[in-house]
Amino acid sequence: MCADRLTTRFVPARALRSGVVVGLLGAALAAGVLAGCTAAPTPSPTPTVSVTPTPTETAPAAPQQVSEATTADEALPFFTDVVAAVWATDQRFQGRAYIDGLTQVGFDKSAMEVTYDESTVGNPAESIQFSVRWGEECLVGQVGPSTGDPVVAVMPGLETGLCLIGDTRPIDW
Repeated sequence: MCADRLTTRFVPARALRSGVVVGLLGAALAAGVLAGCTAAPTPSPTPTVSVTPTPTETAPAAPQQVSEATTADEALPFFTDVVAAVWATDQRFQGRAYIDGLTQVGFDKSAMEVTYDESTVGNPAESIQFSVRWGEECLVGQVGPSTGDPVVAVMPGLETGLCLIGDTRPIDW
């Protein structure tokens, strides 16, 4: 029962003796109870709408190895990782260490160039440059005491088909 919806009215006792008043009061009370106290509606199942998202274009996954790279920009992270790894060793000022490291991860040795580790009078080089030709572009690295931290970049290739200007040493090992 919904007791909170019922209201009490004062009705004089002599009116209660009259059958009409009692009948009307009973009918009114029953109507009030029935109108104000209905059972809570049974929830009906809510229809579920499933939306299948339409495929959107996503960026291709980054190459997992250098052989999957199709552009110099895609190959640059591999080049950078090798430069950082060699830089962290005691061979940081040896050009061969960079060429060997790049070869180990899959760069083509025949597309590489490296400058000399020493000056013409036998002093350590102020900086060493090395490169890998990648299509029409070049991955270029520079390390050495005058450089500070290693520098890597993607640069346009030279019209000669090379990457570095000046004297480079043969990669004959």
